[in-house]
Parts: sequence; C-alpha cells; structure tokens
Amino acid sequence: MGKVTKDMGIIDIVQQYPESLEVFAKYGLGCIGCAAARFENLEAGAKVHGVDPEVMVGEINDLIEKNS
Repeated sequence: MGKVTKDMGIIDIVQQYPESLEVFAKYGLGCIGCAAARFENLEAGAKVHGVDPEVMVGEINDLIEKNS
C-alpha cells in the first residue's frame, strides 16, 4: 500500500514528502501558497481543481517509491 492517501492533509503530504510538490504543480495545485492547504485533504484539493484524486495519489506514491 502507498504512503500517501487521498484522506491525508495537503500540507502534511508536502511536509513529509517534499517530492510530492512536483505532482501538485503538474496539476496546477500551488499548495504551499494556498491557505486551504492547511485544512484541506488531497481529495478535496484535487476535486476543486478538477483532478482525479486517485490519479494524484498514485503518481505521488510512485514518485516516493522511485526516490526511496
């Protein structure tokens, strides 16, 4: 099972896995500068931007795996 889930907070993901910023940026989520990142989970943030959260989770976990 992956390290990141769609229920995790955006800011928590970015703090634990800085490489995730690459995926957030790819989908237009400027998460560090967004106040919503402090209280939104990945699923909510992705949906606001019209992105499938499962796709993002998969890509973030693939990137984490590749970098570990």
